[in-house]
Amino acid sequence: MQPYSLDLRQRVLADIDRGQSTRAVATKYSVSASWVRRLKQRRREHGEVGPRVAAAGRKPSWLAYADRLRAAVAQTPDATLEELRDRLGLAVALSTLWRAVAALGLSVKKKSSGRRSRTDPT
Repeated sequence: MQPYSLDLRQRVLADIDRGQSTRAVATKYSVSASWVRRLKQRRREHGEVGPRVAAAGRKPSWLAYADRLRAAVAQTPDATLEELRDRLGLAVALSTLWRAVAALGLSVKKKSSGRRSRTDPT
């Protein structure tokens, strides 16, 4: 979700400064009253009204072995996650390995060697 624009923030605060109530301003601009209260508090306490810079999240733990994982999947694309984990000598949960495979855009699907079985539709 994108932060509210600086223009909207300034219009909200201008209406508040003109004496409109928090609830009326929130309704007018289709924002929550709590957001308007927090915006007023932030301006009062810190003198800031612009959107905050989003903090960077933690880096995924699998980045350390991403290249090795790509190579292992390229070498044996039909290996299961357990087989990949054992081949790479990793001590990670299969869910972590699955997230890494998905984030890297890789596919680990078994290829069937025969025809699919069909049931008689009658």
